[in-house]
Amino acid sequence: MADYEYWHRVKIFSMVSSYSIRWLILLCLLVFVPLVRAEEASSTRKQADRLFFTKVRPLLAAKCLGCHGDDEKKLKGDLDLRTRDAALKGGESGAAIVPGNAGKSLLHLAVTWKDEELQMPPKERNRLTADEVVLIRQWIDAGAPWPTKADPAWSSDDPNAVTVKTSGGLSANWTNRKYKPEDLWGYQPAMRPDVPWGATSPDAQTKKYQAINAFIMRKLNKAGFAPAPLADRRTLIRRLTYDLTGLPPTPAQLHAFLNDKSADAYEKLVDRLLASPRYGERMAQHWLDVVRYADTAGFSNDYDRPHAWRYRDYVIRAFNNDKPFDQFITEQIAGDELFDAERKDRELLIASGFLRMGPWEHTGMSVAAITRQQFLDDVTEGVGRTFLATGMSCFKCHDHKFDPLPTRDYYRMQAVFAPIEFADRKVAWLKSENTKAVKPFTDRIRRLQKDQGLELIVPEGATAKEREEGSLGVKKVKRKRGQILQRLVKADQPLAFSVQSKSGQKIQILKGGSLESPGEMVGSGILSAMVRTYNEDEHCALADRLVPETKENRRTALAKWIASGDNPRTARVMVNRIWQMHFGRGIVETANDFGVMGKKPSHPQLLDWLAHQFVDDGWSVKRMHKRIVMSQAYRRSSQHPAMSQIREKDPSNALLAYFSPRRLTAEEIRDSMLAMSGELNLEMGGLPARPEINLEVAMQPRHIMGSVGPAYQPNRTPAQRNRRTIYVMRIRTLLDPMLEVFNKPGPDVSCERRDQSNVTTQVFALFNGQNSYDRALAMAARLEEQTDEAEKQVNRAFAFALGRYPTPKERQRCLDHLAKMTRHHQNTKPVRVDPPKFIVRTMVEEMTGLNFSWREELDVYQNYVQDLKPWDVKPATRALADLCLVLMNANEFVYVY
Repeated sequence: MADYEYWHRVKIFSMVSSYSIRWLILLCLLVFVPLVRAEEASSTRKQADRLFFTKVRPLLAAKCLGCHGDDEKKLKGDLDLRTRDAALKGGESGAAIVPGNAGKSLLHLAVTWKDEELQMPPKERNRLTADEVVLIRQWIDAGAPWPTKADPAWSSDDPNAVTVKTSGGLSANWTNRKYKPEDLWGYQPAMRPDVPWGATSPDAQTKKYQAINAFIMRKLNKAGFAPAPLADRRTLIRRLTYDLTGLPPTPAQLHAFLNDKSADAYEKLVDRLLASPRYGERMAQHWLDVVRYADTAGFSNDYDRPHAWRYRDYVIRAFNNDKPFDQFITEQIAGDELFDAERKDRELLIASGFLRMGPWEHTGMSVAAITRQQFLDDVTEGVGRTFLATGMSCFKCHDHKFDPLPTRDYYRMQAVFAPIEFADRKVAWLKSENTKAVKPFTDRIRRLQKDQGLELIVPEGATAKEREEGSLGVKKVKRKRGQILQRLVKADQPLAFSVQSKSGQKIQILKGGSLESPGEMVGSGILSAMVRTYNEDEHCALADRLVPETKENRRTALAKWIASGDNPRTARVMVNRIWQMHFGRGIVETANDFGVMGKKPSHPQLLDWLAHQFVDDGWSVKRMHKRIVMSQAYRRSSQHPAMSQIREKDPSNALLAYFSPRRLTAEEIRDSMLAMSGELNLEMGGLPARPEINLEVAMQPRHIMGSVGPAYQPNRTPAQRNRRTIYVMRIRTLLDPMLEVFNKPGPDVSCERRDQSNVTTQVFALFNGQNSYDRALAMAARLEEQTDEAEKQVNRAFAFALGRYPTPKERQRCLDHLAKMTRHHQNTKPVRVDPPKFIVRTMVEEMTGLNFSWREELDVYQNYVQDLKPWDVKPATRALADLCLVLMNANEFVYVY
């Protein structure tokens, strides 16, 4: 209480001592009631502020800002929801919020979906849950506060709130902050729950792989939902084959499964797919998303990393060999520390390339201390996100606003990586590695080193000075090109993109995350809030002791803690990622964030049960896949007899009453089209492939520091170009438009879960794109090789694309279309288009400000083998290609049901 307020009350009491008790009561009411109300109002405002910052703001960011704020030049409905003022101003329909009155607020009306003309977000799958709608209403009714910063003193007022022992925050308020127990689920040990067998059929307990269904059924029963029936066999083999291999089943595989009448036919299919080498490629797709794999470094130079592919192939081998996941963790974090030259376990040096997967560069204009700190921040964040589902950067500058994660722990964990130095380690080629493309590649690079194919273009009438300045500009281009080639030519040296422990750098807490504000020195340690599983009383001391202070074996100690069955996070995080691969989202929807601001588990006991089984099964990823895909929950139909009622009560299908369809990923679309056309090259591993991409994008100038990078050129032959997308070159500053438009993530930020947008540009890419037509034409030629009967061609086209034969009506419509298009192509002669042999570039010389131009020879295109083209085939083949293209654009092809 303020001094003035205290003495004000004392003075009033002395004045009323001679008055009647009635006046005393009246004065008490006049004075004290407003004070109580003021305190209540302050508390309510504080709660409303916290509600916005912890719940509403993340909702707006996840569900609204994509159309109403991320790009201010493309605001839908002219509505900007980035600030309170903008929301009050509103858009074309008026103010989005009316503070204190949710009933009159368009934002609240939109998220309820009660008005058919105003439903936001517009897609059913993105619709807010009933609980989220309540949060929006409560926030608006509370006055729609919009704090821009979290209050560090916020502490839960829940009567059951608890404090968490940590290594200590930067303030006493933070250290003693209280948390709701349910918000700490990710910090608690994973207790093994009993399987609720009573929720399912009486004989379920005697059957294998039914425990998952028991957990699912318990929630469905409580909600009063019956599950959808099991999917038919044709649907199941397509779903399962895509989920475990990323490819469609072949007609032969489909036929064999449909005609296998044995009781264990489905289980045999599961085992066959898990044993396929395609399985490791499919698993690696998600893992490389998470760790931000790329074949180039990014930033202003985006230099090639000519040996990064060895890490990619290590990941594929690890999943194919079902390497225990705890070993997989340890090898990536500390492989170089575990390396023993006598045992010749060379793969360990390749595995630790994980620590360098993020974008990084150091140039002559960089400050070494800054780029070094950027790496330490990057690797700390990468390890936290990947293995612990913890955003480490959230407590780099200050104690975490919502989780029991002090800044001190951020720098203690960073100290584990302080001895790291970059190293391209000599590691002889492994027998399992594919190196056959290395020599042809480096032979080409050496030819380019001798003659880069760059020639100054001298304008007619140019003066001697202009010639000289143009020559100076081209020399700079050649010098930068030489630096690029010098890196690439090392591809034939057996090196691993790796690290080693050398430096003795000391780590200090950086105030505000700034190198200019160093603070307390810290030693190596782990996240103290997560050591609660070891010893409640002395957890902080133990957190320090788990990691040695010597520069050797720090990362080994950290990796062993992360990979421990006692760690409350690691097993949960991985089984959640595996679950997400099969159901489209994890039991925890935010797979990279198990903190307070992340989503809570939809089935927490199931998550814990799976985590325990994962550890008990020896950290076997394949066995976890099998448990999940053998469950009835996975094998259900995507159609439910009472779909309208289910969607009304559970719009996001969180209870899994039916199987949620998913769109194929960008890689699956490309690989499937190649498989259908018969062009897919299943060769594994080795140097990255360079497929054809949109020619305009390939030829556009790609800026590098002080110059322009070489034009993108694909591999010379179709066999080299048409490998699986997992082996395609990942260039950080040049993304394939075909893959990007279908939501392939960029490699700079860890991707926990692929987006599934539905935008017009996807139509242009899939129906009008050159790649799609080339695949359709090749597929048509393949069909003609197999049969010359139009009806059989139509049947096989459907079998390749959709895994079924057409109905009689579909078949007749296709035959009619073929006849019509054949007549069209007989009257339309295609125009031949050859690939370019050179390109002309123009640039401004930075020293003189004058333009100069040069010709760049495209060496690959000098002896290029094109895919099959329209002018190579007859009109009937082009007509059949048109039909194949239509099938490649069918929902039934693009979606897994």
